[in-house]
Amino acid sequence: MCVNPALLHLLQLLLSLHMSGWLGVDAIRVYTSGYVEAVNGTDVRLKCSFSSSAPIRRSALTISWSFRPLGPGNEETVFYYHEKPFPPSEGRFMKKIIWSGDISSRDASIVVRNVKFSYNGTFSCHVKNPPDVHGNVGEVRLRVVTSASFSEIVILAVAIGGAVLLIIIILIGIVSIRRCRKKERMEREEVVPRRYKDPDLW
Repeated sequence: MCVNPALLHLLQLLLSLHMSGWLGVDAIRVYTSGYVEAVNGTDVRLKCSFSSSAPIRRSALTISWSFRPLGPGNEETVFYYHEKPFPPSEGRFMKKIIWSGDISSRDASIVVRNVKFSYNGTFSCHVKNPPDVHGNVGEVRLRVVTSASFSEIVILAVAIGGAVLLIIIILIGIVSIRRCRKKERMEREEVVPRRYKDPDLW
């Protein structure tokens, strides 16, 4: 059987592209909130989720978070996960990072505790699930502020006010229903004696 050399070369090229990930067959997708604002001294959850075409294998999947400061400074690794979480043992984030994800739910989120102004910068979420090792890097820009922004305060106030209003409406509805039932019961009790009045009194 004679094989066309050009066809053979094309097949080899496609195979090499597939193995290198250029065809995008085995690509992992990482999703983040993109931007997070946190008040100085509070805890903040950095959300990161992923999708993979390959089955999740805990023995192979790895997650790493890195941090790039807003000002001058080098990028540093702040968290690593492989079968179990490995928080940083040194640096500015030592005892500051808590694992908040769930591999089975494809959640790679972390919590940064007691945020400081020096944490202003970009956190990057890297996920690899062989053979899905190529894909995008999820980024979360963290902005640490002295107090909650006006929009957040308004949203919080509206949420609390709405919840209180809903409770009040429910209570009013319950009281109204009880009063109506009580009134109906009293009216029925008044009608019954009239209906069965002693005939000797007529």
